[in-house]
Amino acid sequence: MTNLKQKILLLKNSKVKEIVDKRLKEFELKQKQNNDEWYSEMCFCILTANSRAQTAINIQNELGPKGFLEKNQKELEETISRNKHRFSGMKSRYLIESRKQKEIKSILTNLTIKSQEFLRNYLAENILGIGLKEASHFLRNVGFFELAILDRHILALLQEYKYISEIPKSLTKKEYFRIEKIFQNLAKELNMASAELDLYMWYMRTGEVLK
Repeated sequence: MTNLKQKILLLKNSKVKEIVDKRLKEFELKQKQNNDEWYSEMCFCILTANSRAQTAINIQNELGPKGFLEKNQKELEETISRNKHRFSGMKSRYLIESRKQKEIKSILTNLTIKSQEFLRNYLAENILGIGLKEASHFLRNVGFFELAILDRHILALLQEYKYISEIPKSLTKKEYFRIEKIFQNLAKELNMASAELDLYMWYMRTGEVLK
């Protein structure tokens, strides 16, 4: 049976590489964008939790930075609901609360410690609706490539190829960091950043390279 590393290397030598490289370049370019664009990306990541990525993309495309920043909670809830997100009330409340951190690029830039792990912990501890996975997702989407986004697709592949024995029922901090280290070691073996490996594994599960 072809192992996971072999499958990923086969993808890297296919047309999928062009799609992955393009997406990574888009993430890198986010480094140069302003607070509003980073805030929009943070809102997107709040919306992805317990939802399909494409649903959150559709909502982000409809609202844009201006909508995330200016619409009231009822308007946000209506937009989220219209796009068939299951948790429109809760997510609209999280989005309103997140405006306390709307200068998110400046906030992260001004933190004394700049390690990606520290930035992730700050996000997870200070923004309602953002956990370790969502914080890792946000940081990847604005150009930080070292962390693992342990969503259901990645965990399922790690289990399928025996990197983990089972998918944890509850992904505690301790479990997240343990599995992240396994993922990061796999990325190193493939000479990839964690962000690059994530996109190839996502493609294996979904046939798409989203964000």
